[in-house]
Amino acid sequence: MLQQFRKESALITVLGFIMISSIVDLFSDLSHGANNSHLIKEALVVLLAIISLLWIFRSMRRQTLKLSALKQELKNSKNPPHPAEEYVLSARQRLSEVIARQFNDWKMTSSEKEIGMLLLKGLSLKEIAAIRNTLEKTVRQQASTIYRKANVSGRHAFAAWFIEDFL
Repeated sequence: MLQQFRKESALITVLGFIMISSIVDLFSDLSHGANNSHLIKEALVVLLAIISLLWIFRSMRRQTLKLSALKQELKNSKNPPHPAEEYVLSARQRLSEVIARQFNDWKMTSSEKEIGMLLLKGLSLKEIAAIRNTLEKTVRQQASTIYRKANVSGRHAFAAWFIEDFL
């Protein structure tokens, strides 16, 4: 997500420069009596730059709202509207301790542990990257390392490793 915002910021800068330059050139051409076809072309460049900027801003806004909603959803999952019974809370706590201990046995880094927990919670690689403010490629590489350390073939096998006997 961070890299995406960097790309969008660079595009905004370039398009802003094009738009301002074209507007200045358009007014200069107007004052010098340029022909109408040239003025229309200049106006189209300005219009395209404005439309592109609006599209990028809208995209950035949607991404920001999506990330905020995802963070809120994670926060809400820690405090559900209907409190769980004591036996459920106790089982969750024990499972969390087992998972943490197993992560230590697999010699996972703190980053891998965090990603592992988010994977077990069912988040996508893209969502994890957004939450951790890192590249999806980085999360994918770390997930692969987690699966290798756990000696499993992928995400489903990773989750099943902890809950297989429940079924």
